[in-house]
Amino acid sequence: MSLRQIKFLRLFGCIFLCQLAGLFGSIFTYPQIAGWYAYLEKPSFTPPNWVFGPAWSTLYTLMGISLYLVLESNTKKEKLKLALYVFAVQLFLNILWSLLFFGLESPFLGLICIILMWLSIVLTINVFSRISFKAAMLLLPYLAWVTFAMILNYYVWIMN
Repeated sequence: MSLRQIKFLRLFGCIFLCQLAGLFGSIFTYPQIAGWYAYLEKPSFTPPNWVFGPAWSTLYTLMGISLYLVLESNTKKEKLKLALYVFAVQLFLNILWSLLFFGLESPFLGLICIILMWLSIVLTINVFSRISFKAAMLLLPYLAWVTFAMILNYYVWIMN
């Protein structure tokens, strides 16, 4: 196998891993869109439901590319371990939010989780920026979307 093929497989694997996290989260989310979530009071700035799928798919792809850039960097093993750890934490919290908000039907627990996720994304961006500026920048749309989602989560909690 050529180096180019190995790099492509690594890139594919990183994107697949992040998309898989989204798939796990959707197990809790999708059934609730027409169920519990449909009957919640939501703020006027809530996007239509069809926006969320393409937005998250794009963000998971950017996250995967970001992870790939960090893995491909020539950084010290200790720095790489830390970067992978903080990335894994934010990815875990991403899945956990879907379980708490949609699966357990708890906007409050979702809010606690999304605040922790936001903080872990900021930390991931910080750690990634020391390894790859491009990798860190690819996570900014994710941070922006989660900031919006956190505000939306807050309003859903106080309105219901």
